[in-house]
Amino acid sequence: MTPLIWHKSSYSNGAGGNCVEVAGLAGEGTAVRDSKDPGGPVVGFSGGAWRDFVAAVRSGRLG
Repeated sequence: MTPLIWHKSSYSNGAGGNCVEVAGLAGEGTAVRDSKDPGGPVVGFSGGAWRDFVAAVRSGRLG
């Protein structure tokens, strides 16, 4: 199994705030985890679900 390469947002201040990290999954998809708990749970999204989520965030539909 290839290890995931995690990326944190450039908007993260690194001061222990509410941050998530994302990693691309083999094939198509995205894994998400809490940056403060790298050994904790990981949530996986299909490629389509991730694209829909990102579009909703960018458009302001999620608040």
